Amino acid sequence: MMTEISLNILDVTENSTRAGASIVHITVEVDEEKDLLRVLIEDNGCGMSKEQLASVKDPFFTTRTTRKVGLGVPFFREAALQAGGSFDIESEPGVGTKVTAEFQLSNIDRMPLGDITGTIHQLVIYHPDTDFVYKYVFNGNSFTMDTREFREVLGDVPFDTKEVSDYIKEYLSENKYNTDNGKNI
Repeated sequence: MMTEISLNILDVTENSTRAGASIVHITVEVDEEKDLLRVLIEDNGCGMSKEQLASVKDPFFTTRTTRKVGLGVPFFREAALQAGGSFDIESEPGVGTKVTAEFQLSNIDRMPLGDITGTIHQLVIYHPDTDFVYKYVFNGNSFTMDTREFREVLGDVPFDTKEVSDYIKEYLSENKYNTDNGKNI
């Protein structure tokens, strides 16, 4: 089992990039009043057939040829269910995939969100051909980062250029802090 929710987000989003997604939407929403942490990951990748979708929750199913197990989705699902939440995955060939995981925020078995800033930064830097729209919501306050906007400003300057990478990480950190006042979830 993974130690923090952000690692599950990383794993599932890596699946999106391997599925050829040109854009991935990631939403992390915290609502303390509703005692809810919701994660939504939606892509426009190749999608899955009904047979693949039915098998994706099985840890011994994977479409990869480099290994014979696929633990990311089953671990993410189990983490949500153990924390009094729910898990859903929808997919359609040629359209994409949508994963929704909900966690009871106060549940003793809920793992921490973890380093979501580092996770989003890593995805952006190491997947230059994929655009990411990341939305972080905390008790109704929110910010959104859309890499397409960065591309408009930067032109051909790659995201992994040190100055750009540093800026993106600082942008994510500052906006998260301004949204949740530095509260660790």
